[in-house]
Amino acid sequence: MTVTSLAQSLIALGIGITIIVLLTTRFRIHAFVALFLAALVTGGILQLPVPEIISTIKGGMGAIFGSLGLIIILGSVLGQIMEHTGSTAVLAHYVLRLTGIRRASAAMSVIGYLVGMPIFCDSGFIVMSGLNKALVKRSGIPALVMSSSLVTGLYAVHCMMPPHPGITAAVTNLQADLGKVMLYGLVIAIPVNIAGFQWIRYITRNIPRDTTAATGEEKPGGPSLLLAILPVIVPILLIAIRALASLEHNDPSWINVLGMPEVALTIGILIALLSVKKQLPSILAEGVEKAAMVLLIISGGGAFGAMLTKANIGAHIATPTLTAMGLFLPFLLTAILKTAQGSSTVAIITAAAIIQPLLPVMGLDGTNGRIICVLAMGAGSMMISHTNDAYFWVISKFGELEVKETLRVYSTATIVMGLTAILCVYLLSLLL
Repeated sequence: MTVTSLAQSLIALGIGITIIVLLTTRFRIHAFVALFLAALVTGGILQLPVPEIISTIKGGMGAIFGSLGLIIILGSVLGQIMEHTGSTAVLAHYVLRLTGIRRASAAMSVIGYLVGMPIFCDSGFIVMSGLNKALVKRSGIPALVMSSSLVTGLYAVHCMMPPHPGITAAVTNLQADLGKVMLYGLVIAIPVNIAGFQWIRYITRNIPRDTTAATGEEKPGGPSLLLAILPVIVPILLIAIRALASLEHNDPSWINVLGMPEVALTIGILIALLSVKKQLPSILAEGVEKAAMVLLIISGGGAFGAMLTKANIGAHIATPTLTAMGLFLPFLLTAILKTAQGSSTVAIITAAAIIQPLLPVMGLDGTNGRIICVLAMGAGSMMISHTNDAYFWVISKFGELEVKETLRVYSTATIVMGLTAILCVYLLSLLL
């Protein structure tokens, strides 16, 4: 293996990240292509033989795809079934009944949190945009407030809770306990969501409300509340119970088997299928196709991450100055990457590859330390979402919002959410 100097390793890292940022933001190149090219160039700078570069890329892609492929596909299929059967709309309707139409923005924040568990944040916003617009007309609450409230719930869960791709990839890379990361992430996402929502209320306090808006509620078509909520709750409970039981991975008990993420998500899909009355083949196909695009990106991230491992950057920068930052180092690194290139998934995958060899010197090499490190990177992947983030444009276009206002409200909310998240992770680290 080629021995690299500190300067060579840092140059390889800097140029690799620059390629990703430029290609994905300025030239709008697909993230997978950008990650693949960055891996090739990084390998060349490290003076690795071409066969080793190719084998490293293939190995990195295969490792990530093998670890995450089934989870991502199952999660995508579950979300697609819930969308087509109207389960998400049913959940929204009953949340609104509990909160009342005048507290519709708070209800949308709660809805985002619930819907965001099985559905990616961008697709979740698209799915709920119809209901969101209808509530704007009914309640008189400005679209900027309503859309941003929905966004905070979706985004908090997306960044902090597996099986969403970025944090799940970090779990795999750092070999953290998936069940416990999911459980803690789900809990941390609650104050994060509240903080984002309160910020939105504060910054939009002077926007007038339409007092002439009509009120009233129409029950959406779809399954019963029980059938709508079970596909979401059952998998989470099974995985959480397994995590709390602290079972070994080879434990043959039914709790361990049913609590495996792949098994739990499959059970959720089977429950959701009870509500499907037609078009099952097309629903399943759409779910798998959506998962394929996500898997391409995270596989490209795996290739780039594997190449960064060859640079042995961890050994070079494992200095007391940096590693003394503890969990704040992965947070800051992920936040910088997120702000620079826009994708939370790419940011956390790249950060995980850099941080992984530093775990021992950072004092985060234990079971709980790895969990804390993953959650810290999840917090960093929230901030700052702006014009280089695809999610930003989904919000702006589907929410029919001005870019300037989306930046003022939503982008600043991601800063508040990220800081709240790392504070919660720090407090959790004191308890573990």
